[in-house]
Amino acid sequence: MSLEIQPGARFELIDVRKHAAAQSEVFDRYPRALYCSFHTTAGYLEQSLATRLTRATLGIAPYVSLFQTLFPAGAGYRHDDLHLREELSDDQRTIEPRNGDAHLAFIAAGLRNCVKYVNRPRQPVYLVDLDGMNRDRPRRRRTSILAFNVEKIVARERLRVAVSAHPLDSVNIKDPRLGLYAWLDELITHHGISKGRIQLTLAAGEHQAGLTMNEYETLLMRHDLIEVLRNPFRFISEKGRNLLADPWTIPNKTIDYAKYDLVRLFNECCDAFHINESLMERVLARLIAVPARRFLQMKRSVSLLVSDQKVPGRGMIADGTYQSPILVQWRKAAGGQRLIDVTLTRLE
Repeated sequence: MSLEIQPGARFELIDVRKHAAAQSEVFDRYPRALYCSFHTTAGYLEQSLATRLTRATLGIAPYVSLFQTLFPAGAGYRHDDLHLREELSDDQRTIEPRNGDAHLAFIAAGLRNCVKYVNRPRQPVYLVDLDGMNRDRPRRRRTSILAFNVEKIVARERLRVAVSAHPLDSVNIKDPRLGLYAWLDELITHHGISKGRIQLTLAAGEHQAGLTMNEYETLLMRHDLIEVLRNPFRFISEKGRNLLADPWTIPNKTIDYAKYDLVRLFNECCDAFHINESLMERVLARLIAVPARRFLQMKRSVSLLVSDQKVPGRGMIADGTYQSPILVQWRKAAGGQRLIDVTLTRLE
């Protein structure tokens, strides 16, 4: 099932399970389902995390708001310098959203483009939309739900992805020059998969790296994300220069003041929701005590939906126009390459 949804606010939690149930009750017959977003600023949390947040009486919104605090809108993101975006035409620049904050919050919060949920009819499944409005106009969000009984592994392979000698780097796995997507397409065809999933997972020996699904735009990936890996409080401090009266001119104190502002804003959030000691406070304590590479909830794997919706009987990777699997590293890789395990499954 494919759904098209219009959010009512820039940040919104959309109960996709409820929208689907309004159209059909067929999902109740299946024990599991894949939920897939075709956007880079709207995605899903893994079911285990969403359940833990709900059981802690917090819900998802305060969790996401922590990362929105770290990446406030209009904080000097290079991605938002539309005049520097060479891939945009003059007409596109007039309508392109300035949403660098939403992209980074998506990555940092561990949002996923594709998740597998155990089907619990009374449990909501939220699409977390971080950028649902563009110049006060709602955007159209597409998401797909594929219900199934069992998932069977049909192939396991290993990819070798070349990376640069830079310790901080990102690689677009979808780049046609690498030929990896063409190889995945051949793998799908060879095994005759019409409905399934591809899981890309960093090999067991790979460390100081992660995988995410987002837009591989040069300024976003080569500047904004790299700045976050160097200094997790880079953008909250930039916003603070204009909003808060603080001595940012003292270089050695910059990180301490950024931490202070984050704690203050977090405490205001806790007060608003009547939260004291909680899971979220423990998350914050860990977040402000370690470098960006440790608190970014970047995963070791991403999933790609395989569907025959476009051509019946012919499975292919189903993704959004701007979606790309991205390998991010924050330490130089041995031998100039990273190993990624590929698992192809059939959904029945």
